[in-house]
Amino acid sequence: MIRGHTARLASWAVFVGLHFATPAFAVPSVPPTTVPTVDLRRYVGRWYEIGKIPNRFQTQCVRGTTAEYSLRADGRIEVINRCVRGDSSVNEARGIAKVADRGSNSKLNVSFVHFLGMQLFWGDYWIIGLGADYEYAIVGSPDRKYGWILSRTPRMNSDALDKVFATLRTQGYDPARFEMTTP
Repeated sequence: MIRGHTARLASWAVFVGLHFATPAFAVPSVPPTTVPTVDLRRYVGRWYEIGKIPNRFQTQCVRGTTAEYSLRADGRIEVINRCVRGDSSVNEARGIAKVADRGSNSKLNVSFVHFLGMQLFWGDYWIIGLGADYEYAIVGSPDRKYGWILSRTPRMNSDALDKVFATLRTQGYDPARFEMTTP
């Protein structure tokens, strides 16, 4: 009887230990920090996706993912995302971004859903890393559910990627969650 009780207790201890064990890369409870300032005139233009945390709205994209940003007269930003599907057709999504933090321009809200001229379902787009010459950008969300590595060129050299991965780690992201994009 004692042995059976001890075995059950040991099994329970292992279960509780595994259940509450800290994962190899724990996600911090505080949101990532955005860059201090973003010059939107320098930020707009074409960006190539280098990597992303897989998400439900990009499942059809197999290669060649780009984002094109342009300033609008009303202060918002037009967004055109494109990618190539498995059948070689091009998928395009058009949206609008608005600045959520006018002090830094590093927090945006983006919507790709519009109905009767209204944008619906805004998502966080936080710029958490930016190259000195705007040659790359790291974009995330406060909950770290989403993340993108963007570059002005279709490929990044290993030194630049090392900087990006170091920033991701500093910002509480696990770089292993990022899937590299085929150009």
